[in-house]
Order: sequence, then structure tokens, then C-alpha cells
Amino acid sequence: MGIYFTVLSSGSTGNATVIQHGGTSLMIDAGLSAKRLEALFLEREISGTELDGILVTHEHSDHIKGLGAMSRKYNLPIYANTSTWAALEKSVGAIPEENRRVFETGEKHDFGSLRVESFGISHDAAEPVGYTFDDGSEKLSVATDLGYMSDKVRDAISDSDVLVLEANHDVELLRMGRYPWNTKRRILSDIGHLSNEAAGAALSELMNGRIKRTYLAHLSRDHNMMDLAKMTVRDAMESRGCFYRDHEFKLCDTYYDRPTPWDRVGEP
Repeated sequence: MGIYFTVLSSGSTGNATVIQHGGTSLMIDAGLSAKRLEALFLEREISGTELDGILVTHEHSDHIKGLGAMSRKYNLPIYANTSTWAALEKSVGAIPEENRRVFETGEKHDFGSLRVESFGISHDAAEPVGYTFDDGSEKLSVATDLGYMSDKVRDAISDSDVLVLEANHDVELLRMGRYPWNTKRRILSDIGHLSNEAAGAALSELMNGRIKRTYLAHLSRDHNMMDLAKMTVRDAMESRGCFYRDHEFKLCDTYYDRPTPWDRVGEP
């Protein structure tokens, strides 16, 4: 059967990822307008009518912009923890009670034969989370908007076949950039975003022979570039003694303006 996914959009302008397994289709976040999400769906030959629900990581606008509109148009349940529901409900408009689903941090929910588990992350939001998707033989993990790689996050994603992992910024580009210092300080903090270097350090601890691919996600358009992110991540891994060959492990791109190709988690 297999787990398939596409990162529809990733970055500060909006985030959404679709995961499919058998007859189940789920979307993580809806951080673009409903119109834009539907255009991205068409690029990957899917429709909002196929979705079984939307999983929310946290309440920031680049993760929930189209959440209410998508839920109402397609009668979709929204899954979020209690704190995130309290923080986002004023931003998403009226949601029918039957579509307000509570998915507390650390819980596991089964969608058909796909088990989804949430795990807590460190970010300046009410109670932000990442998600893992496991069908018993394949596992995909999505971890973005995390200020640092905690032991709990590492434990949650360590046995993944494929990761979607934040590599938000190059530290020096951010420090020299146009943002005010208080914004830079927040991004660099433990409740901000994971840098390229930090992503590489985290991956060096996660390389256990099972991880085949990592999609570098949520890149800053002002303070990062994909080629720079890949180079820095590789250098950080190799400086820690983690060497790999392209046929064994790959770093993959994500985009703010177009979706990634469909990927099967279990494929080499």
C-alpha cells in the first residue's frame, strides 16, 4: 500500500503537506488561501474532496490561513490540541462542532491503517507539534518550526524512513539581514527556527541506516537558499563523522511556490 506524500508549499508565506495511504488522505496545515491550495492540488492531480481531515501544527498564520475556508468548503474535520484550538479559533471562523477534533500532544490516532502520532516541539506558539505517520512498515515524520532538536523530538522521529525537517536560515545571513534585532533574536532562540547548521547537527544524530531522504523545509526567502542549506547541512554532518553516499541518503528540496513531486516513503 505505502505512504505517499507531497509538500505543497513550505516557507514563511505558507505551509501545507498532503499524506496519502490507501484510501486515506490527510493534510498537515493549511497556511495558504483556499484558492491557492486548490491550485496546488490541481498540480498534483488531487482534490479537496479527497481529504479526510486537516492536522494543525500550530496557530501561526502561515499554517492556518486557509484552514477555516477549506474545512467549511469540503466539510473537513480539523485536528489540533486544546491549546492550539483556543489560540486559533478566532482566526478560522465558524467550524461545526463535529469538525472540531481534539488531538492532544503525544496522542496516537488511527486513520484507516495509518497511525498518526503528534509530538511536542519548541516554538513561540501555544502548544506546537510535529507529526509522524506509520503504517507498520514505513514511517514519515514532519518536524518544522522548532527552535531546537530536543531529546523528545529526536526520539519521536529517529526511526523514520523519510523526514521533512526544518532548515530555516543561515545564521550569518540572518544576523546581517534587514530584520530588527528582536525578530532575529526570536528566530535564533530555542523557541524560534532551526538553522541549517542545527539541522545538520540533528541529522548526524539521526542517521541510523534507516533514513533514506530528508526534505529540507521552511527555508527563509530572505536568509537562506536551498543550495546553501544543503551544503551547510552536509558540512555539519560530515564534521561530526557522518559520511554518506547519494545512493544511500539524499537531501531533497521543498518550495514556497510549487509542490514537490509525489514521493513514496518506502522507495529507496
